[in-house]
Amino acid sequence: MGFYHQFWQLTVDGLSTGSLYAVIALGYTLVYGVLQLINFAHSEVFMFGGFAGIFVVRGLAPGGASGWTSIGLIALGLICGAVAGAVAAFTLERTAYAPLRRRGAPKLAYLISAIGASYFAFNLAGKEFGRQSVNGPNLYNNQTVLFHIFSAKIRIQTVLIFGVAIAMLVILDRLVNATRLGKAIRAVAQDADTASLMGVNVNRVIVLTFVVGGLLAGAGGFLYAQVFNASYTMGFIPGIKAFTAAVLGGIGNVRGAMLGGLLLGVVEAYGGDLLGASYIDVTAFLVLVLVLLFRPSGLLGERLGRAA
Repeated sequence: MGFYHQFWQLTVDGLSTGSLYAVIALGYTLVYGVLQLINFAHSEVFMFGGFAGIFVVRGLAPGGASGWTSIGLIALGLICGAVAGAVAAFTLERTAYAPLRRRGAPKLAYLISAIGASYFAFNLAGKEFGRQSVNGPNLYNNQTVLFHIFSAKIRIQTVLIFGVAIAMLVILDRLVNATRLGKAIRAVAQDADTASLMGVNVNRVIVLTFVVGGLLAGAGGFLYAQVFNASYTMGFIPGIKAFTAAVLGGIGNVRGAMLGGLLLGVVEAYGGDLLGASYIDVTAFLVLVLVLLFRPSGLLGERLGRAA
């Protein structure tokens, strides 16, 4: 079928995939907003969350489930994935970032440390969890069509991913803009030295920022693993695409990360249909190059510290 016949289905599928990118991108943009550094080990935080959620759910229901049991297991998988992601992010911050902050290290040292932590976690997962993909149990029949939007079929999986992604965005947006912690995060993002003089515990804010980003990435990791299976390589490509999404929306901007993820997912879906499946990744990274060339600040380009 041609592109125009598949337009609505491609749009829905692209938004679904883009929602996963957006959830990961939120963690990138939070850490960048506070430290002005890209956390290149964030993709492994996402990966550990995926494994944790899948292992717990498989342990409880190896043959799958249905009905209310399925809903409960999905919720449990999300929680376990989020907790594992938070623990991984906390450990990452304490081992790869905090010692460098105490020594006043240059930013290049942070970058090298993050890449080293990423490779360590990547190989550790491959050794401990195996080099083969881990399948998630069947918790829903994804072939069941709930309803249609024009010619697009909306399935359970699509609704689940959209629902979780939107809930995460709303919660994070409220946390950043309407809580005491959010005010502290924005203060540190705008000027860490002045925030410290005003009584803000900068180190505590940085740790909590990593943990919040890890919670989001871990929950997103479970969703991704439930759809595409878990593997020690699962964080690499989605992580790079999530970084692309964060740059596209405006690195350091929470709403921009969500917008960038959704747009990237749609562009991928359209590009894959028009140019062929082998060009999906090419399309994504071409978007990154074009954004950096013509609008390096991103679509919404507002730093976290300047957010309302």
